[in-house]
Amino acid sequence: MPDAAEDQNQAETQNQAETQNQHDTQDQHDREQRHLAQEKKNERLVWWYLAYFLFGIHIIAFIMIYAVTHAE
Repeated sequence: MPDAAEDQNQAETQNQAETQNQHDTQDQHDREQRHLAQEKKNERLVWWYLAYFLFGIHIIAFIMIYAVTHAE
């Protein structure tokens, strides 16, 4: 009889380990998805900052060109 109880305990332990591994794998997948989403958001923000910077540089250049051409 102790062998049957031992086998059952081993089976339960193995099932718990498999369940824990599944949870760990799911958690890792969720973390990776959140990281990728944040990385995509950050990359999009970088492009917006670059666009605003380049737009600002052109506005300043046009103002300077206007100032130089209309100077006396």
